[in-house]
Amino acid sequence: MTIDVSVIPAPRRLESAGESGPFSGDVRTSVDPSLPPEAYRLTVAADGAEIVGGDEAGVFWGRQTLRQLRGPDAFRRAPIAREPAAVPYVTIEDEPRFAWRGFMLDVARHFLPKDDVLRYIDLLAVHKLNVLHLHLTDDQGWRVEIERYPRLTEVGAWRRRTRRGWGDPAVWDERPHGGFYTRDDLREIVAYAAERHIAVVPEIDFPGHAQAAIAAYPELGNTDVVDTAALEVKTDWGINPNVLAPTDAVLRFYEGVLEEVLEVFPGEFVHIGGDECVKDQWRASPTAQARIRELKLKDEDELQSWMIRHFGRWLAARGRRLIGWDEILEGGLAEGAAVACWRWYRGGIAAAEAGHDVVMCPQQEVYLDHVQDDGDQEPVPFGWVHTLEDVYRFEPVPPRLAGTPHADRVIGTQANLWSEATEDRRRVDYQVFPRLVAFAEVAWSRLPGPDERDFAGFERRMNAAHYARLDALGVGYRPPSGPYPWQRRPGIPGRMHDKPRRTWHMA
Repeated sequence: MTIDVSVIPAPRRLESAGESGPFSGDVRTSVDPSLPPEAYRLTVAADGAEIVGGDEAGVFWGRQTLRQLRGPDAFRRAPIAREPAAVPYVTIEDEPRFAWRGFMLDVARHFLPKDDVLRYIDLLAVHKLNVLHLHLTDDQGWRVEIERYPRLTEVGAWRRRTRRGWGDPAVWDERPHGGFYTRDDLREIVAYAAERHIAVVPEIDFPGHAQAAIAAYPELGNTDVVDTAALEVKTDWGINPNVLAPTDAVLRFYEGVLEEVLEVFPGEFVHIGGDECVKDQWRASPTAQARIRELKLKDEDELQSWMIRHFGRWLAARGRRLIGWDEILEGGLAEGAAVACWRWYRGGIAAAEAGHDVVMCPQQEVYLDHVQDDGDQEPVPFGWVHTLEDVYRFEPVPPRLAGTPHADRVIGTQANLWSEATEDRRRVDYQVFPRLVAFAEVAWSRLPGPDERDFAGFERRMNAAHYARLDALGVGYRPPSGPYPWQRRPGIPGRMHDKPRRTWHMA
């Protein structure tokens, strides 16, 4: 028979022996290559547990499920109970739906110390998520040490003040803000994640979102139309006109950056950004216009595509793959490059139909910086309302692709947290949880269509066990009843969007 053991994400098959009892603590593990990658079979009986994985990652995910079965106290850093926990005697067979089950953490807008990043790797592991996308550079800060370009962190890692929220008149925190990770810090993060079967994907944004780099090295900007020497690391938010110049010198500079990035990050994918590149300076720049004529390009979109394709080929020659936001499709995309679709589903559909791999992360569905409820006590409300139920009903494969060969191009899905309003770990926790739990179940499990999903059952499992697990982990999540007084942010203005919050049916 099947029983509810409050396993999150939900397993593919669960059978019970009809009893439960103390767990001996004995765990036997093995690998059976006949099982799919990351799949596992967990059997718990009176004499202990056996975990058989399709690979070592499958064994690891089986251990996470066993941890869930042992109760919330199994998530504490030290045992507190004198008696062994009672566990259900079950057999669970499980495997993930998607190979890429990701979470993007923006450490550029607000820097998080290394220990906070390591903590989030642990939280991803608990929820069987296997990709940490680190957004390391942006207009507001450069967070990765590059030895050959020391001013990127000496200058680019620090801003003199920070805008608090949005709105007019602006509200400012006048304290300087910044920080960066050394190469050894990042090697530690990568190794820590690898022990938990999590890949770390670095993002070096290019050619837009680059004002921190231009502030450090003004020659990177469009010096023929802007006094780039007067630029500072950006202190507020929004789309920025200051972008990199389309010159060979800039390409060589970023090749040098990426050479050091590849030394630290061994994974297959490198994220190159490519989003929100405002091309007004290129239109006014004689240098940019000469480059368009030289390359026989149609317009500025093709100029950006030429820059992105350059790094697609550059990475491929080194055994890596480029992934970027869906704007990289504009003007054409190099073979082998992948697309992270953030603007509705359209870019992901176009990329998949053109033969590119896609990670679905539409802002209208799984941007966790967006507000969680339409109540007036939500801290710094931004974007569209994405409730816990909205995230649970998110479907990564849009109807247009479902049932076609192109559906296999959707290699995974990702939830993103941009950090304009999350200035510390406590604020990150509030925005991310519990919605990341719902996302994890969507990314792992083969659920029914959005309207047929059992959200009431998910809520019951959350209330029965998983909030207690988050408590044991020390996660400052948003309570189901709304924010606690200390989670609110009175006096810090937000900015809401007026478009519909459900979009899966529009794809």
